[in-house]
Amino acid sequence: MRISPAIPLLALFAALLGSSCTPATPLQPAKAERVMYEWHDDGGPGQVKVRINLKEQRAFFTRGERPIGWTYVATGKEGHGTPAGNYKITEKVADKFSNRYGWIEDEFGNVVDGDASPGDRVPPGCRYVPAPMPYWMRLTSYGIGMHAGLIPQPGEPASHGCIRLPKPFAPILFDAVQVGTPVRIHY
Repeated sequence: MRISPAIPLLALFAALLGSSCTPATPLQPAKAERVMYEWHDDGGPGQVKVRINLKEQRAFFTRGERPIGWTYVATGKEGHGTPAGNYKITEKVADKFSNRYGWIEDEFGNVVDGDASPGDRVPPGCRYVPAPMPYWMRLTSYGIGMHAGLIPQPGEPASHGCIRLPKPFAPILFDAVQVGTPVRIHY
């Protein structure tokens, strides 16, 4: 039995035509999430120490001399720099609000001034809202500390001087440190 050479060509044409009529779903790679922190504390012996690199906008953590983690941070932007130096955590407050910074919002919760202070004039129908600083770890007597906050551009300063930590990471660090934990901030 002999097959006509046109039959395989017709079969190929039908297969191509059939596949071109079905809706194509382009394969899109999953959007890669930026890793904001890593934490591998073994809970073993030794004190936790914190080292914050202002140039890299990252913090590094050790217990004893063992590295246990790192995180992106957002420190003071121009005009509100985070001071380099050696500090110790002097206070821990899980649910703190700023007494210096916040925003003004209207009656519907829309922010009308995102960079306000308590003494700023508040328009009628609006209110001043102090900035939340959850998992506050004070470093200075003049209001510099570490706390959960937005890190809009990892690797870039963004705060009024505090060291912002990623929101999911702040409670982890808060539980691992104590009053007296050393913190070194450097360039």
